[in-house]
Formats: sequence, C-alpha cells, structure tokens
Amino acid sequence: MDDSRILSAIGLCVKAHKLIVGTDLVCEGLRHQGPNRIFLVVEAGDTSPATHKKITDKCRYYNVCKFRLETDAVGLAHAVGKSGSTGVVGIADKSLSTVVNNALEKQSYVPDVLPGNKN
Repeated sequence: MDDSRILSAIGLCVKAHKLIVGTDLVCEGLRHQGPNRIFLVVEAGDTSPATHKKITDKCRYYNVCKFRLETDAVGLAHAVGKSGSTGVVGIADKSLSTVVNNALEKQSYVPDVLPGNKN
C-alpha cells in the first residue's frame, strides 16, 4: 500500500510544529490534557510488540484514536525529517488530526483504537 499521502499529511504537521515524535514523548503527551493534547497517534508497522502494547494501552486509557501504518519506522522518520527510526508520532492539533485521519481512511486503514471504545 502506498502511504505517501499519509506521510505527506504527517509532514504538514511537522511544518506546523504540531507533531510529537517518539514513544516516550507521545506517552507523556497522552497524559497531559493541556494545549499540547494529542488527538491522533500514528505507529509504524515494525514497532516491537512491547511498544505496540504500551502505545495501544495508553491510547485506550486516554481515549485517543490510533492507527498502525504498513510503513516502517525508517520511512516514518524520513517523513518527519528525522534520521534513524521513529516508531510513534502524535498529532497535537484537532484540524490536522482530521486531515491525517481522512488520509488514513482513504487508504482503507482501520484504527487500532477508537475513541470511546475501552475494549
């Protein structure tokens, strides 16, 4: 599946300074409900099972939508302008999260975690 539109939308979030990058920072951002509240979490397809569980559990607990891409962590890092690998990003703007969410749904991605669903 070609994730270029999704990665472009995530790149737009970088330019707007509304992207939180990295597992630990995303987990911390999920806890805070202030101005940098995370509205959407996007995870690379090759994260470890421990990272996947940690992010999925946090998103369920804090009621935040989460998607898992087929793109690997190196591709996600490249999209956000980082070298190396980036497993998880969080979008801290409501309207930009809608743009990324629409791009994900156009590519037939189904969220791993839906808001309001604590199962």
